[in-house]
This record gives sequence, C-alpha cells and structure tokens, in this order.
Amino acid sequence: MTTARSQAGPARSARDTALIADTRRPSRREQILQAAAQLFAERGARAVGVDDVGAAVGVTGPAIYRHFASKDAMLAEMLVRISERLADGARERISEAGPDPADELRALIDFQVEFALDNPALIVVHDRDLPSLADADAAQVRRLQRRYVEEWVAVLARLHPGADAAACRVRAHAVFGLINSTPHSAGRLGRPATGDLLRRMAWAAATG
Repeated sequence: MTTARSQAGPARSARDTALIADTRRPSRREQILQAAAQLFAERGARAVGVDDVGAAVGVTGPAIYRHFASKDAMLAEMLVRISERLADGARERISEAGPDPADELRALIDFQVEFALDNPALIVVHDRDLPSLADADAAQVRRLQRRYVEEWVAVLARLHPGADAAACRVRAHAVFGLINSTPHSAGRLGRPATGDLLRRMAWAAATG
C-alpha cells in the first residue's frame, strides 16, 4: 500500500473498518485495534502508550495485555490484517468481475477506493510506522503486499499486452499513490463525489 506521507492523522470520527470482521459487533480486540489505529495515525506509534489506547476504549492499560502482548503487537496485527484484507479482497473482486480485464480493473479500483475512504487512519499508520515493525512482521506485510500488487499487474498486463511487467507495476503503484492520498483531502468533498473523482482519475492513470 504505497502512500503519500501525511503528518496529520485523520479525524477521530473515522472508523477503520478493515480491522473489523463484523462491523455490527466488533470484538473487544478489534475495538482496541481501531482505537490504536486512530491514536497511531494522530501521534505516531512511538508517541502512544498502552495506557493511551486503554483510555480510548474505556479500559485500564493493563487490561490491554489480555489481548496484546505489547504495543508493537498491536501495530503488527493491524498492518498484517489490512494487508491480508487487500490481498484476499483483490482476488475475490477479480473473480467476481468475470474474464474481461477492463471489468477486473474497475473492480480493483472500486475496491481500493472503498478501502482508502473507509480506512484513512490505517493508510497513515502504514505509511509512517511500517519501518517500526520487527523484521519478521515487516517481511510478512511485504509478502502480502507483493501478492496484492501482482493481482493488479496481471490485470494490467492483459489490458496492455505490449507492456512488460515492470511498466505494469509502475502503473499499479501510481494508482495506489493517487487513491491513497485521501488522508490529505478527506472531507473537502462529500464521500460520493470524492469516490467518483478518485475512480475516474485512477482509471485514467491505469489505462492512459
């Protein structure tokens, strides 16, 4: 998930749904991850303590340790979870779209736009705090991210049969950067208008 850097996190009201299996009934563990994502986005993971996360969900800091061994474990789980969600979701959207690569690309763009609009804090945390992960966790996140990128590359290669894989990867990363810039601009347009604009721009970047 390639992103443009942001120094300021998203508004506290944003809810990062990629961390939640069932948004109607989030578990306590998922609530903790949501709160941590918001705080990490606003302040940076290094500046947030376990007590801060506990206060945000209405529990004492030590109660957090029933769910997570450390703050680093929270960061690792949230970044691995969203990377899994993207990789698995891309494959599912492609399968549902059918054999036409143009339809597959539209499905991927829709998926990435929805993710970006629903998960602004996670985009900021990924961009800022991925280097803080332990080596094994960072390697897992990057493996999942490569899977996600290669789903895009395969679709783009079918749309651009004369292009090599390297060119298709450049296109894919350009689209990610465009869409994932939303933490800088969220709220300036309504969500429908923002989504429509991002989809049109992403389509132009991917096909032009």
